[in-house]
Formats: sequence, structure tokens, C-alpha cells
Amino acid sequence: MTMEKPSSLKKGDKVMIVATARKISEEELRPAIEVLNKWGLIVVLGDNIYQENDQFSGTSEQRVTDLQKALDDEMVKAIFCARGGYGTVKIIDELDFSRFLKYPKWVVGYSDVTVLHNHINIKLSIQTAHATMPINFPLNTSESLSSLKRGLFGEELNYDFDANSLNKNGKANGVLIGGNLSIIYSLMGTASQLNTDGKILFIEDLDEYLYHVDRMMMNLRRAGLLENLSGLIVGGMSDMNDNAIAYGKTAVEIISDTVKDFDYPVCFDFPAGHLADNRTLIFGENVQLEVQEKCSLSFSS
Repeated sequence: MTMEKPSSLKKGDKVMIVATARKISEEELRPAIEVLNKWGLIVVLGDNIYQENDQFSGTSEQRVTDLQKALDDEMVKAIFCARGGYGTVKIIDELDFSRFLKYPKWVVGYSDVTVLHNHINIKLSIQTAHATMPINFPLNTSESLSSLKRGLFGEELNYDFDANSLNKNGKANGVLIGGNLSIIYSLMGTASQLNTDGKILFIEDLDEYLYHVDRMMMNLRRAGLLENLSGLIVGGMSDMNDNAIAYGKTAVEIISDTVKDFDYPVCFDFPAGHLADNRTLIFGENVQLEVQEKCSLSFSS
């Protein structure tokens, strides 16, 4: 069953940028504000967005205050998380989503923002946008930013991409969920844990040790999150690390090996994650995945 879809954006809509994790500066945020203004959006900022508390964008209380204000304001039609890093999990249980449920809006981001995606998708059954964040706008490809605009403004999202030799061919339909592998792993056993049965799972990650990728994948497998999927999409597994004694497999080989006994389609190298070409994915939307000599992902609406 498809989750509730927030209203598409239109020119003149108010959107809010908040920082739920690592701190950000006015200079880092300026290019994204200019882009969003060119799209015809009215950009407002969290009151505490430029605060600093060690590596965080203010105290947990300040970050809760800004995100809560954005969630509660029915005139705010999208919430852009300024950047990732770490810290969203420290505030997720302090948030009240009651007004957000009455007035759903787009929550946009990736990486550490996976905490919000997983929680909102599973607990509230509302769609979210796994997409680039304001910190990344200056380095994003035009395709990445174009996909963000299309996704949020209600235009069609369909992707064609090249096959990988490790792919498992097939076709699948299902609700798309997922995000950053490390965050999905960290939410196991919590109220924000994913229910993956019958779903198409997307995963990506950055700067992890190869043995830890294996540890996380084995955790998902042993917990039953991989066996009943409709399909698996693997995005960027970027800048991985190894020990002095080599692990012996790449990240994609580790993932491929973990799911080799399952019969659903699996594709690698999808252009999303910690990449300049970070294409927008609508989590909670029903999608069609085709993995053949050429691969495609299309959204039902």
C-alpha cells in the first residue's frame, strides 16, 4: 500500500531549512537558498540554524525547537535538512508529529536524515524525499538538482541506468524505502526500525570499513530484513576503507554475497547517495524496478 503523499510544491510556497545534525555556516547555505529562490520558493530558516555546540548545529533543544516549528507550521510545504553528519537520532524521540500528520509536508535529505525517513515512513506512513541537501548544492550535477525539483513539484520521475556485472536480473514492484545503511543498522530494535516485507529497499553508504559493511549486512539478514524484499537497489558505496590485512571483497561484493540466496532482483551503482549525481528518490512511493541489460526505476505518480 502506498503511503500518503504530501502536496506537490508550487511557486510561492514557503519552505524551511533546518539543521538537525552537524553545524553549518551562512556561507555554506547561501548557494542553495539562491537555487530555491529561483524555483519560486520562499525560503525561511530555523531560528537556531547557525548555532554551534561542538560539532552540532546547536544544542539538542535548539535543534528540536527548529524542526518542531517546521513540522507544526501548516504554511511550510517542505523541510530541507541543511546537511547530515550525525545528530538527528538524538532528537527524534523529542518530536511531536501530531500536527505534521494533519498537514503533511515534504521532508528532504539523505545520509543522517535517514533517521527521519525511516521514522516517518514506518511510523506515520507518509512519503519523504531522499535527495541532496543544501550543503551539497554547489557540487551537485544538474541532473541531481533537476530530479529534486521534479520530485518535489510533482513531475514524473523515471530513471534509466547501466547494469553492473553483479546485478541479479528481474522485475519488481513495491514501496520504496531505505536510506543510509549505517543509519538503518543503527535503528534496529528501535521504534524507527524498517519493516521491509514486500518492499524495495535502497541502501547507500560512505567512509565505512569493509568488515563493518559485512557486519551491518549480516545484521539485516539475521534480523529478517533482507529475506522478504521485493527488490534491492544499491546506490553509492563511496570511499570505503580497509584494514592493513585486506578484507578481500569490495562493498558491492559483500552486499551481493549477503543476498545471493534470495531470488529478488538486485541492482548496483544506482546514482544516489554520497555522490555529486545524487538523484531524488521518493520513499513510500510505489515503484517499478527492472534489472536487465539496461536497468530502470519508475515511480507510479
